[in-house]
Amino acid sequence: MAPRILIFGTGSIGTVYAYVFSRAVPASNIITVCRSNFEAASKHGFTIHSSLWGQDLKFQPVVVRSIDDAVAFDAHSHFDYVIVCSKALPTVPSTAELIKPAISSQTTIVLIQNGIATEEPYSKLFPDNPLLSTVVYLPATQIEPGVVQHKELELLHIGPYPASSNTEAALRFAQLLKEGGASAKVHEDVQFERWSKLLANASWNPICALSRSRDAQVLKSSPEAKGFVRDVMLEIAAVANACGYAGIDTALVDYQLGRATVRGLPGVEPSMMTDALAGRNMETEAIVGNVIKLAKDHGVATPMLRTIYVLATALNSSFGRDS
Repeated sequence: MAPRILIFGTGSIGTVYAYVFSRAVPASNIITVCRSNFEAASKHGFTIHSSLWGQDLKFQPVVVRSIDDAVAFDAHSHFDYVIVCSKALPTVPSTAELIKPAISSQTTIVLIQNGIATEEPYSKLFPDNPLLSTVVYLPATQIEPGVVQHKELELLHIGPYPASSNTEAALRFAQLLKEGGASAKVHEDVQFERWSKLLANASWNPICALSRSRDAQVLKSSPEAKGFVRDVMLEIAAVANACGYAGIDTALVDYQLGRATVRGLPGVEPSMMTDALAGRNMETEAIVGNVIKLAKDHGVATPMLRTIYVLATALNSSFGRDS
C-alpha cells in the first residue's frame, strides 16, 4: 500500500520533495501544509522549473492550511511520514508540538531543516517514533506563490537520530526518494554531514545578512575579508571537533571557503540574507546560536562567532519593532 505523506512547510524545498513523492505515490496520498502560497497552490497546484527534471512540471497534491486540516482530510488514515520542511525557528508552540496531531505510532518523522542540534524537541516529544535527520543540497527558489525554480543539484543525506538508532527507517525513506527520481545517501551518523554544511551556513549566512552582501561581494570588499571568514569557519570546526567530529578539519574549511572564492560577482545570496532583506525572521538560533551553546558546553572559545551571533540576533529582533 502506498504511504501517506504529510509535508509541513511547502516552500521551495517542500515543493520539490512533494513533486518527487508525486512520482512514487498517488498525489492524493501527499498532503501539503501551505501558508503564504495556499491560495495559489490550492487553485492551481504547484509548478517546478527544474534544470534536472525538466521545465513546467505541474502537479496537484492535497493542499491545506494547517495540521488540523491535514488530519481532518482523512481522519481514518495515519501518516506514514511527516516531513518538516519549515524554517527552524524557535516558535511557541514549537514545530514539534504543532505536528503532534498528525503523529501516530506508525509515523516516521523527517527533518529537512538547516542548523545543528535541532532534533531534540522531536525526540523528546516522540521518543517511540523513528526520527530522521537530514542534510539537503537543493538550490531551489519560490519565484512566485506555488512556482519554484530548481537548479541541477539535488541530494539528501539521511541518518537516524540518535545515530545508529533506526537505520532501517532511513533506508526505507531513501528508497522512496529514489523511486521518485531523487538522490539519497544513508549514514549511521549524519551529524558529520550537518557539521560539514554548517561550516558554510553558520559563517556565510549571518555575515552576508549583516553586511547586505553576497558571498563573493564580501570576499572582494577588503583584503581582510577572506581571512576573517576562514577564522570564523575554524571556530565552527573547533566546536565540531569538541563534539567528536575530527573530520571537520582545516582541509574541509578550505574546501568550503574555496567554493565561494571561485565564484564570480555578485555571488550567492544565502537564506538569512534573503530573509533579512525582506524583514523576515532568520534562522539565527538553529544555524548560529546552537553552535554557541555547544561551544559553551565543551569549553570552546568562539569570540568571532559570538560577536556575529549577538549582531545577527539584534538584527533579527529589529524586524519585530514598531520603531
